[in-house]
Amino acid sequence: MADADRRLRGPRAWGLRARLTAALTAILAVAFGVTFVAVYEGTGSQVRLQIEHDLRQDTTDFTRSALTGGGDSPVQVERAARTYVAALPSFGAAAQLFVVQIPGSGVITNEPELIGLRKDVDDERESAATQALERTQAGALLAELHGFHTLSLRDVGKIRVLVTPVVRDGALVATATIGEPLSAVERAQHGVAKTFLLVGTLTLLAAIGAGYLLAARTARPLRRMARTAALVDAGDLAPRISAQGPRDEIRVLADAFDHMLDRLRDAFARQRVFVADASHELRTPLTVIRGQLEVLAAQPQVTRADVSRVEATVRTEIVRMQRLIDDLLLLARADDDQLLSPRPFELDPYLTALYESLTLLGERDFHFAPIPSGTLRADPDRLAQVLRNLVHNAVEHTDAGGRINVTAAVGGGRELSFIVDDDGPGIPADQRSAIFDRFTRTDTARARRAGGAGLGLAIARTLVAAHGGTIEAAESPLGGARVRFTVPGFAPGPGPEPGHRPAPAPPVATPAPPR
Repeated sequence: MADADRRLRGPRAWGLRARLTAALTAILAVAFGVTFVAVYEGTGSQVRLQIEHDLRQDTTDFTRSALTGGGDSPVQVERAARTYVAALPSFGAAAQLFVVQIPGSGVITNEPELIGLRKDVDDERESAATQALERTQAGALLAELHGFHTLSLRDVGKIRVLVTPVVRDGALVATATIGEPLSAVERAQHGVAKTFLLVGTLTLLAAIGAGYLLAARTARPLRRMARTAALVDAGDLAPRISAQGPRDEIRVLADAFDHMLDRLRDAFARQRVFVADASHELRTPLTVIRGQLEVLAAQPQVTRADVSRVEATVRTEIVRMQRLIDDLLLLARADDDQLLSPRPFELDPYLTALYESLTLLGERDFHFAPIPSGTLRADPDRLAQVLRNLVHNAVEHTDAGGRINVTAAVGGGRELSFIVDDDGPGIPADQRSAIFDRFTRTDTARARRAGGAGLGLAIARTLVAAHGGTIEAAESPLGGARVRFTVPGFAPGPGPEPGHRPAPAPPVATPAPPR
């Protein structure tokens, strides 16, 4: 545990939390910046639109109030314009700039100093360059074309102006230029920036803190997984994450990790048992062989009969070891795609020959049900191996003359089931699933009698599973055990009785050598 903690306290211990916090901070900062720019520019645009609306309205009021009904001559227009402008306040932050140019007459404005019509007391203290700049800006104000314009005036700043021609009977009688400072835009945008700077900073700091807590909460089960993985890497398969809380992605991952560890522990346990059992099963014939050779070597005079006896014993044990090794190799190839060679074959001749060979496994009372009519797509050699293993298992656990029934029946759809029943002692209910494990033998009446290795049923389950089928054990109507397995790939064929043909009568059985 200490080693695992030391691994996690390295330079990367805070990496995930730091990265999550930094990523969240960057996302919030970008979102904050985009929102600020949108609000900042939107506020400026709204204020500008309001200013332009006011300029249009004031221009309309001026043309309707000052230049309507007063005559169209320059003198009359000038008199009306002067009367209207004289009533306006001087240009400033709270008042607009009015400049009326009358062709052939002059310029009328409420801010004559701005366009150089009257000298200000401060003008004498200004430099020549400054005065020249002001004259240039005033000239630009008077020379602007029709429409909206934004100008920069030295004493005012940026100003938005609307230049509108006043036409009577197709003749230009005046040009009205009305302007308003854009300081309101700047004030509005400055207020937005100040508010965003204050509120946004506090919000960003709070979000960073919340993001860190969220990152820590997210990383906590991951760190627990890393600590558990480190312990597993050190050889301890006992620790589990045991995540709590809502079943989100982290919980699903943690549960899957615990499930994987459970399966690993079971796999390692089965592997240890398998190695121990295999070693035990191989040790027995080797011990017999060594003992026979030692006895033979210890005799002062070895006869031909002694050699023949030892040879027969050694040969029997070698055959037993060879069969065990073959079985182990077959089980090791359970996941090999080359384990089966399936092909379609007719059931009638196949099962007829197979049933005849099954009777040679022992002196038992064999009964075979009628053979289904049709074809089966499977590996005939491996299927025969499964049936032989099941029948051999039944022979081992029945007495001489005991009854064994073998049935092949059509299941639902395209499935074919094989059932082997015997009248032996049966299998306890709590051991019916375990008998298909490797080197497993029941410890009651169905204990090993013939010295088998306990791999026959395990091989049967492996071969049936490779066919895509299932196998199970149950209680037999004969009072003993029933083993049933089902494989897909059956195709029914015609027959005198729907789906079945008579099974051959079993020949006289002869004892089979022990397996």
